[in-house]
Amino acid sequence: MTSITDWAAFSLAEPELAEVVEKRFGDFTHHVLATLRRDGSPRTTGIEVRFLDGDLWLGMMPGSLKARDLLRDPRFNLQANPGPGMGMGGGDVRIAGRAVPVEDGEARSRYVGEVSPPDPDAFHLFRVDLTEVVRVSVENDEYMVVQTWKPGEPLRSVRRT
Repeated sequence: MTSITDWAAFSLAEPELAEVVEKRFGDFTHHVLATLRRDGSPRTTGIEVRFLDGDLWLGMMPGSLKARDLLRDPRFNLQANPGPGMGMGGGDVRIAGRAVPVEDGEARSRYVGEVSPPDPDAFHLFRVDLTEVVRVSVENDEYMVVQTWKPGEPLRSVRRT
């Protein structure tokens, strides 16, 4: 079984990659979340994400399909918005993991204080446990560089022409 970790542990293990990933997610508000439907097929939906208190958080409207998917099967993949045009400034960034429901009143209150959801009393909140972080970028207009990090493993970088 793959070990799981939180954002703070990832940031300590790979601070440069963590900084790039946070920036890519911070550059735009809306990103793409992939979850698993009841029948096992993929569902992609838009989502806003937050990096707060050493964790990556996913907040969702009550009863949303993506929240129901995650409550049934916590596995997900999250892709940062690539932005306009072909530039992909900072590269293509993806995070895979497991969404952990948060019911703790104090954690939810801190999230509400930072994010101000439409209904602070009724929303789904998940903390992310990471299973993989991937960044694909272009180096010197010559190489495609794929960086892959998994908990308990060193960062792997592959350059392709």
